[in-house]
Parts: sequence; structure tokens; C-alpha cells
Amino acid sequence: MSRKKIFVLLMIFGFMTFPGLSMAHTPLFACFDNADGTIFCEGGFSDGSTAAGVPIIVKDASGEVIFKSELSRNSDIEFDKPEVEYSVLFDGGEGHQIEISGSQIFE
Repeated sequence: MSRKKIFVLLMIFGFMTFPGLSMAHTPLFACFDNADGTIFCEGGFSDGSTAAGVPIIVKDASGEVIFKSELSRNSDIEFDKPEVEYSVLFDGGEGHQIEISGSQIFE
């Protein structure tokens, strides 16, 4: 199953499980290990709005920023997989942040 299909299914599941979210501006964010030394992430909001330009911050275990960029106009980003323990932060502003530990990112 493609990453795009998985992301759409997660969004649909969220709408069905938590109907109030469909009217909210809840952030959605997922990352995948491409198994080629890169990580692919995509984001959006539960109301269907784009996450283009949302800052993405990759930090090491001590909290030091090792990579910082923004989601593309397609609301996605790909970056080199850090060789250290890390986490990826989707920073959509206060109340709209999602942080994913590198240990939770699977192929």
C-alpha cells in the first residue's frame, strides 16, 4: 500500500473515530523510512487545509537541532536519515505540534 493511501486512510479513520475533528483544524503528520538512507514525511490538517510551509525540525536525543526545513507545496519533505537517535517535529504553531521519535518511523 502506498504512503499516500496510508495517510488518507489514517485521516478517514480519524474523522470516523472522532467526528468532532472533522470540523477542527487538527494537525496530521506521518513519517516513513524509505530504506535508502532517507526519511519521507507528509502533513496536513483535518479540515483538509494544506500544511505547505509548516516548519519541520529534526532534533537529536539532547534536543539539538540537526536539520530544519519546511514542508513543500505538496505538504511533504524528504531528508537524510540521521545516524543518531532523533525525533521529527511538525511545528504548526501552538496546539498544532506533533513530534515523532525516530524509533517510531518504520519502513
